[in-house]
Amino acid sequence: MIDVLFIGLSLGSILLLVALGLAITYGAMGVINMAHGEMVMIGAYTTVMSAIWLGIGLIPSILLAFIVTALLGWLIERIVVKRLYGRLLDTLLATWGVAILIQQAVRLEFGLSFFGIHVEGLGPGLQNVTVPDFLQGAFSIGAVEINTYRTFIILVTAVLTLLTWYLMYRTPIGTQVRAIIRNPSMAAACGIDVDRVNALTFAYGSGLAGVAGVMMSGFKTVFPDMGTSMVVDGFMVVVMGGVGSLLGSVASAGILGEINGVVASVTNDILARAVVFGVVIMVIVLKPQGLFSFKGR
Repeated sequence: MIDVLFIGLSLGSILLLVALGLAITYGAMGVINMAHGEMVMIGAYTTVMSAIWLGIGLIPSILLAFIVTALLGWLIERIVVKRLYGRLLDTLLATWGVAILIQQAVRLEFGLSFFGIHVEGLGPGLQNVTVPDFLQGAFSIGAVEINTYRTFIILVTAVLTLLTWYLMYRTPIGTQVRAIIRNPSMAAACGIDVDRVNALTFAYGSGLAGVAGVMMSGFKTVFPDMGTSMVVDGFMVVVMGGVGSLLGSVASAGILGEINGVVASVTNDILARAVVFGVVIMVIVLKPQGLFSFKGR
């Protein structure tokens, strides 16, 4: 049973990495970023391409994937999202279009396939990432076998969660983000550069999604559509935990990950996903503001 709970914890860790970015961007900017899942996919492909073209492994790819996806997120915010603040439906449709463009760019190898040029590591096929030897296999704690790579995922998530907490609650930029979450107009009136903070927040959230993609690439095949379902899962975590609440995202990711792991071990993955959706719906019905929503004044 302990190994099942551990699997659920590792699944929750992936959900948390995806949801952390959504929690702060949706909370601060009011943007439903449907391209967030594609940041996960780009992070995974960065790992694949780094191994092929740069000869570096999975662990060095974490920083590289963060930088690549953060820059891409910053460009999306500057070119598209910036012009649509306050128009929720428009941002949803626009970022959905961006997601489709990114998917097709990877599938068509940025258009080079039309000219008969193949870029190794891209295309519609499945790609695989090799996990370092020291992260393969399992280790024992008493009579329980613990998967080494899943332990690594949990540790990386814990470090990034603590870093995000520190940035949000112990730095000036974090204070500005929380002020914008509470009241963007008042924050702007107090001299906060809302435009700049929004861009940095969007970039940081995208970078976290890219790291989630690196983690996923170690135990799942990499393909252009892999991030599509992740954005739905991420928003479930955010809505259940409470918009803009870091603690809520951590708690809801852990709860949903454990539910998915336990139910899947007893039945199957399809029923486990149905149960997860049911739990989220129940929480929204009973507590529409989420488990740890901000208190209004």
